[in-house]
Amino acid sequence: MSDSLTFRLLRYIQASAETLNFTRAAERVFVAQSSLSHQIGKLESTIDVAIFNRLQNGLRLTPAGQLVAAYAENTLKEWDQMLTMARALQRNEVPPLRLGFSSFINAKLLEKFRGGYERMFSGCPIQLMSGDPLLCLQRLDMRTLDWAILPLPIDSNLYSVQQIAQSPLVVCMRSDDVLADHALVDIHEVAQRITIFRDPELHPSAHARLTEMFREVGVSIQLACSARTPAEIQWMVKERFGLALIDQLSPLDSGLITRPIAGLDWTADTAFVYLNPMDHVALPFIERFLRETWTDSRRRTPRIKSRSPEQLELLA
Repeated sequence: MSDSLTFRLLRYIQASAETLNFTRAAERVFVAQSSLSHQIGKLESTIDVAIFNRLQNGLRLTPAGQLVAAYAENTLKEWDQMLTMARALQRNEVPPLRLGFSSFINAKLLEKFRGGYERMFSGCPIQLMSGDPLLCLQRLDMRTLDWAILPLPIDSNLYSVQQIAQSPLVVCMRSDDVLADHALVDIHEVAQRITIFRDPELHPSAHARLTEMFREVGVSIQLACSARTPAEIQWMVKERFGLALIDQLSPLDSGLITRPIAGLDWTADTAFVYLNPMDHVALPFIERFLRETWTDSRRRTPRIKSRSPEQLELLA
């Protein structure tokens, strides 16, 4: 069966599934009703699968037909997206991808994404715009950004959210701290010393979730110092303003170490966030790529527990 015939049959199946009537389906795809119904019937015989039950007043999808119809819809959607992107590439009409990011996401994610994007769409530029999560979301709302890499949580009712990374939260301390010899730390013993946090105004939902996590283990946050960047957090720790929770994969300044938290599965989660995948011609491809990569990384990558973890190849 030729590729052109395969796609034609998929369009026939899609139209028939949507209209549940061969005559209306034939009108939609501009073919004679007899030709459409004959070719679908021939396909059913060839693959030995009944896609439609023929009724006196129309059609009804069989259980197997529902699966075939869903496949037809998804395949044709991806085909149309691919053609749109291919034509844009050929005509040099792919606009720059405007990508926002928070300073609290791991820089390796940006590097990996850039490499993957350039492999998919050679010669298509990326424009980076840094900013706190609230600013990035505002830029998405104003359509001055196409997508953003941000720490979770993000309201999935307002935005499309595709998680791309996850790593443990650990306690950051000076290397000469009294807890430095401990392999693990007890959150109840160190909670009063964890006083350095990201500025709550930069990402209110993240701070609310952190407060909830502390409350779930019976302790409360003592917000004494707030920082707008990871560098400010580490500077405060070095200057003995307190301890802090950071992403285990964060590069550390000299004189600092991290220790895991005993018995808790607290994580720093990162996601790609956007409003509409059709705002940029490349976004549907990136979305699928990241979804498949995230699923594959969770399948293959064990939890990191070493004191000096290597960077996850999340977007390899």
